[in-house]
Amino acid sequence: MRITFLGTGTSQGVPVIGCRCEVCTSVDTRDERLRTSVLVEVQGKNIVVDSGPDFRQQMLRAKLTRLDGLLLTHAHKDHIAGLDDIRGFNFIQKQAIDVFATTQVQAQLKTEFAYIFSDFKYPGIPELNLFDIDSQTDFMVAQQVLIKPVEVVHFKLPVLGFIFTEPTNSNRFAYITDANFISAEEKEKLKGVHTLVLNALRHEKHISHFTLQEAIALVHELSPSKAYFTHISHQLGTYQNIEPTLPSNMHLAYDGLTIEV
Repeated sequence: MRITFLGTGTSQGVPVIGCRCEVCTSVDTRDERLRTSVLVEVQGKNIVVDSGPDFRQQMLRAKLTRLDGLLLTHAHKDHIAGLDDIRGFNFIQKQAIDVFATTQVQAQLKTEFAYIFSDFKYPGIPELNLFDIDSQTDFMVAQQVLIKPVEVVHFKLPVLGFIFTEPTNSNRFAYITDANFISAEEKEKLKGVHTLVLNALRHEKHISHFTLQEAIALVHELSPSKAYFTHISHQLGTYQNIEPTLPSNMHLAYDGLTIEV
């Protein structure tokens, strides 16, 4: 299983418009963060989690020429705003793209992208196959990649994380973004995961995201072999300053980072 971090920034990205802080003016490319998204390559299939405002740029940068499934964690703009750009894959693959989302997220898509779902379809609009998912039911992507959803809480909003299993070995990869609470029942699903990705917004307490210290504590509790932090704000600090302070099995993710699980 090959993982590429397409974006590791918070809803505003980094640098933030108009900000002149140390992070936003950094010349280290690891401090330049597009909105959060990840590419999972498994069993020869390409699966992307979330299609935020930077989706087009992320697909071009990753040189992706095929998309086998798009998973949506929730319906906030920084996670769905780029949905229109799946049109490129429609053109290349000559087929609709499979999109997996809860019924609540689908309802929001039908509001914000009403033209995709209208009775009269203008030529060239995105074509997608919507699949219902929920926190209690495992599902398959491209008929061969098994995914277990994990429900987390983003202030009061239910958000889905995903556990990917590589069929040829016991390693599992879990991706959690936009959370500040995970129930004991859902944590059980994450135990035994080899590599965990978790949001870590900043140092100060936040209403809807884990802080860095909260994320570190949760990693210690769940005990994955490795962990990477994402959905990072400019308030956290530079990569160069924060990365050396982390436990040896934990790392700050950055845009373009590729790992093998």
